[in-house]
Amino acid sequence: MRKQRKGRDNMPETKGLVIVNTGNGKGKTTAALGLGLRAWGQGLKVLILQFIKGNWKYGELQAAERMGADFVIRQLGEGFVSNTTGDDKADHQAAAEKALHDAKTEIMSGNWDMIILDEINYAVKFGLVSGEAVVELLAIKPPLLHLVLTGRDACQEIIDKADLVTEMKEIKHPYKKGIKAQKGIEF
Repeated sequence: MRKQRKGRDNMPETKGLVIVNTGNGKGKTTAALGLGLRAWGQGLKVLILQFIKGNWKYGELQAAERMGADFVIRQLGEGFVSNTTGDDKADHQAAAEKALHDAKTEIMSGNWDMIILDEINYAVKFGLVSGEAVVELLAIKPPLLHLVLTGRDACQEIIDKADLVTEMKEIKHPYKKGIKAQKGIEF
């Protein structure tokens, strides 16, 4: 974990930020991965906990394996969740609750400089975890830890607590022309 340095005006030069990537456009996770790559390049330790993604081989998983122990991605979800009901939804909720527990443990561990909670906003949107529980994570965040939250429809309480919020807006998407997901672009 980094040490806090003070600048000329005795204000901290280093502050852990809360960053939210939301909106209906593509690129929320990709932008977070870019931040993670930049942080890793500066010698920071990065952990990515994926709340929805699971059991699918995304390109970023293969890249992270090559980067070593200072850039880790853990898939904790059960996959697509939008129309699930009954037992399937219960499975998604259990996975998301475990991911939330893991996130809290890792946030408090002091082992990471940046933690990305990928698709956590979806987990809130679909009722897998509560917005209040996510706000509680923000409240326990150590001062130097960067915490990045991704996913559509970030709730207002999370947006209010964030230092930086970026909304991705879809203008055009190849899927609407019948073009299927492309290797290296969507996965």
